[in-house]
Amino acid sequence: MTPRLATALAAIDAANGADPAGEALVYGRQMTAELDRLFPQASEVLQIAARGQHVERWLLPRADFPEGREGYHAWRREQGRRHAARVAEIMAGAGYGPDDCQRAGTLLRKEGLKRDPEVQALEDVACIVFLRWYFTPFAKGRDAASLREIVAKTARKMSPDGRARVLEEFDLPEDLAAAVREG
Repeated sequence: MTPRLATALAAIDAANGADPAGEALVYGRQMTAELDRLFPQASEVLQIAARGQHVERWLLPRADFPEGREGYHAWRREQGRRHAARVAEIMAGAGYGPDDCQRAGTLLRKEGLKRDPEVQALEDVACIVFLRWYFTPFAKGRDAASLREIVAKTARKMSPDGRARVLEEFDLPEDLAAAVREG
């Protein structure tokens, strides 16, 4: 690990360490662990984007946006913009140039999903992190049809290789496995 990468990751961890719920630091480290496992040759910029995927996310609560799908998408877009700006600031402070900072923003805003291999790698990692650590608590109290739709939406964002990994690594009930295959 280069000194500037170590500096950037430590700065992201420090920012996420201020999360009052204590979730952001854990999430960033889960993203890094999955990225290292799935894409061991990831560029430094992709490594930083993975760690900073939700940097300081708690500062913009979902409740600040209208209910419903439009409000949710507006919140997600604003989070992507904010994460990109904050990660760029951290990267610049660690010695990265403008091109690398802009590239991290592209990854974090998910620009070029399905077309850009690094954007897709970041999305695959995020989906696997969701399924591995967050899906079970998320699923509590939800009906089977809505869970299937959530898994299908998640799978649609993934690459064919990402979906294949999900099917290999997770013991999903058949209806959810079918939703992944249909992705």
